[in-house]
Amino acid sequence: MATVLNPYLNFRAQAREAMGFYQSVLGGELTVMTFADQGGMGVPDAEQDLVMHSQLVVSDAVQLMGADVPSHMDTGGDIANGSISLSGDDEATLRGWFEGLSAGGTLGVPLEKAPWGDSFGMFTDKFGVEWMVNIAGSPAA
Repeated sequence: MATVLNPYLNFRAQAREAMGFYQSVLGGELTVMTFADQGGMGVPDAEQDLVMHSQLVVSDAVQLMGADVPSHMDTGGDIANGSISLSGDDEATLRGWFEGLSAGGTLGVPLEKAPWGDSFGMFTDKFGVEWMVNIAGSPAA
């Protein structure tokens, strides 16, 4: 197995919805495991159907994981996931992902030509996760 670096997102009772949304945009195979599936894990009865672990495998290079943080676990305030960056030279795919993932969210920087020659944009999706998209520009001749 190759070494893979992939984001692991935390949610409060939104992991199933968020991961399903990401799959609807990115494609791939989504697996979801609940706390109940793993014997309860000391989580209150009302939260047994929350996501203990999920994994979306889009390709060898694109994988995303996520889970719900049970209410009894302190997160130190709001859950902050940092930013997820998508980059490459497949303009059609990256533009499609930008449009799909930003739907219902908040646009930070429109996806357009940046000073460094690439196309770049930023947004926060409807689950509060920040995304950056960078599409490689044509190399200078």
